[in-house]
Amino acid sequence: MAPRKRPAPGLPTRKQILDFIQNSPVPAGKREIAREFGLKGQEKIQLKALLKDMAEEGLIDGKRTAFHKMGGLPKVTVLRVVDIEEGEAIAVPDNWQPEDATPPPRIRLIEKGRGSALKKGDRVLSRTEESHSGWRAFPMKKLTLRSEQFLGVVEIDGAGKPWLAPVDKRIRNSSPISDLGGAEAGELVLAEPVGRSARASVKVTEVLGEPLAPKAFSLIAIHKHGIPNVFGEETLEEAQRVAKLPLSPDMREDLRHLPIVAIDPSDARDHDDAIWAEPDGEGGFHALIAIADVSFYVRPGGAIDREARRRGNSVYFPDRVVPMLPEVLSADVCSLRSGEDRAAMACHLHVDSHGKVRDWRFTRATVRIHEVIAYEDAQARIDSGEAGENLQNLWACWKALAHAREQRDPLELELPERRVKLDDQGRIAEIAIRERLDAHRVVEDFMIAANVAAAKALEAKVAPVVYRVHETPSREKLVALKDYLATFGKKLALGQVITPGLFNRMLKDIADESEKALIMEAVLRSQTQAYYGPRNEGHFGLALGSYAHFTSPIRRYADLLVHRALVDAYHLEQPKPQSDIPATSGLSDRDRDDLGKVTEAISQAERRAMEAERETIDRYVAAWLSSRVGEVFDTRITGVQKFGFFATIIGLGGDGLVPVSTLGDERFAYDEKAQVLSGEDSGTSYAVGQILRLRLAEANPLTGALKFELEEGGGRVEPRGRPMALKKRGKHMVGKRGRPGNIRHQGRGKR
Repeated sequence: MAPRKRPAPGLPTRKQILDFIQNSPVPAGKREIAREFGLKGQEKIQLKALLKDMAEEGLIDGKRTAFHKMGGLPKVTVLRVVDIEEGEAIAVPDNWQPEDATPPPRIRLIEKGRGSALKKGDRVLSRTEESHSGWRAFPMKKLTLRSEQFLGVVEIDGAGKPWLAPVDKRIRNSSPISDLGGAEAGELVLAEPVGRSARASVKVTEVLGEPLAPKAFSLIAIHKHGIPNVFGEETLEEAQRVAKLPLSPDMREDLRHLPIVAIDPSDARDHDDAIWAEPDGEGGFHALIAIADVSFYVRPGGAIDREARRRGNSVYFPDRVVPMLPEVLSADVCSLRSGEDRAAMACHLHVDSHGKVRDWRFTRATVRIHEVIAYEDAQARIDSGEAGENLQNLWACWKALAHAREQRDPLELELPERRVKLDDQGRIAEIAIRERLDAHRVVEDFMIAANVAAAKALEAKVAPVVYRVHETPSREKLVALKDYLATFGKKLALGQVITPGLFNRMLKDIADESEKALIMEAVLRSQTQAYYGPRNEGHFGLALGSYAHFTSPIRRYADLLVHRALVDAYHLEQPKPQSDIPATSGLSDRDRDDLGKVTEAISQAERRAMEAERETIDRYVAAWLSSRVGEVFDTRITGVQKFGFFATIIGLGGDGLVPVSTLGDERFAYDEKAQVLSGEDSGTSYAVGQILRLRLAEANPLTGALKFELEEGGGRVEPRGRPMALKKRGKHMVGKRGRPGNIRHQGRGKR
């Protein structure tokens, strides 16, 4: 590299200073500028005056130790993460106050490795640089989350001092409030820490209202997890335009004559799949799975597409849905309503008499749904013998598919789904386990067949595929499962090929229901988490070699990407309908070149949605049970730790803690491998899967947390109180009341 040319001696010009500030690899202050231009003595005094003039003229900004171009950014500055896009953190300057009130620049944070370790609200000291594609920055140090907001409820103690009671059950202690911001006792608020100390107080930044009001529980989850729930004006305007696109039936396969039906939950908010089947005369079936043609309306690069990528999926709460797409699309134009012409992506399957899918064909079609039927109604028609030929054909085809499923032997675990039903005022009317019907299995097996066909169809064209991946359990988890099974006298040979059928046979051979529940919980804990990715790692749980998500593009961005790939691979593109929307309905160039980035982002969005949905259900369950504190319930232990065990109410759900301090006046030993707490004196043990009767001691609707105690007595669960000193943890075993090693929660300490 050629040596850098030194500037001519003498005071630099304004342009020379600006060029140096912009191109300097380090923060450029007065000292660095003087050194760069070789200034000494009186020239340094003249430079100080020149820099002051440049600041007054609006050419530069900053302090004498680090200047930057006005409207630009310092070389090193504090950034605040405002969004996560495709796994990449997007930030803005933490203190953006330009003279002309222009919006702050959006800066891409370049982190090491794949995916973002940062989250929305994080503050990061970063080195910035401007490139032809915009600003980017390289994190140097993560700072205190001064601006991170969290949710809580305002409480006033006996001395009139305000406290913030957290709604996150992982935060045990309340925080003192230094600034109420107009909030009153009992109101749900957003707050942020004041200062950097662990004991710092908080200030209220936004009042959200009554915490136990209808729809408050889902609002808590939306705010806590940073789920985007408001569509921008540009997105809504584009949605209104594309909703008017003509279907052009003459350019699509016309399937309006087929009596296609959508079988959905009775409370379904959208209908993106429908099915039909008829015998093929050779013992098999011609089956059709019609899926909303979302890719026709949502084109790569448009405002709707950008927002859908950001959301990743729709999020479903008992009282509301946060849709991936604007309502005019998700609940209207894209939804397969009965009696109305709709654009669909049609998957034609030939299913033989053994349930094997022999071939497939994908087209763009126009459909007119014959009927939308609730699962319960479809099942009732079948059971009563009054189903009619259409449903009878669907059930007959399903029996063939079910036979093939049995041959595959996918993982069969009983995973009950809780259903919260609300009344017209948004109050809880009922919480129950959703009944599992054959009608559910019919739709599920048709969807699985279409998903497999989509993956294989794209593989046949060597096209990009967004796979739904569920990997084989890791060796570490299998070793833990092996050790656990050994406590029951059962063996798991790790040298053999691990298949879902292996676990199924293991569970089938257990006659004792209590022991079966224990083993089932252990098998469930051994499973990996499913995700989206561009590499095919198979789907262990379904025992499938190739699997993609194709059937729900209204609510999952992964499915939309699969639709776009099919459009490209099978030349299903249609002429551009109008000039003001993107031309292609296939994959964008960036997705075709690298699916890894977007699949990682939508996998993260899915995990965020699952956690938010689960926490909201927990809050509803706790609210439902809050008037039943003191009652005794049949429960099953779901987890064991050294500080106690967790149990869930059978038939209802809602995990609650039984602290070890309430189990009686003896020490309890914790066996981590066996997941058991055992009393030293009595020999009483508590293990995962065990069924026992427990008394509900506490139900907190704000956090969703429950606490139980033994029916026959023992210790009592202490209520949460005001700030008091906590006993120090000793080095002894956990458990004995009033002795070292047993901490009884007596109040609010530091966070």
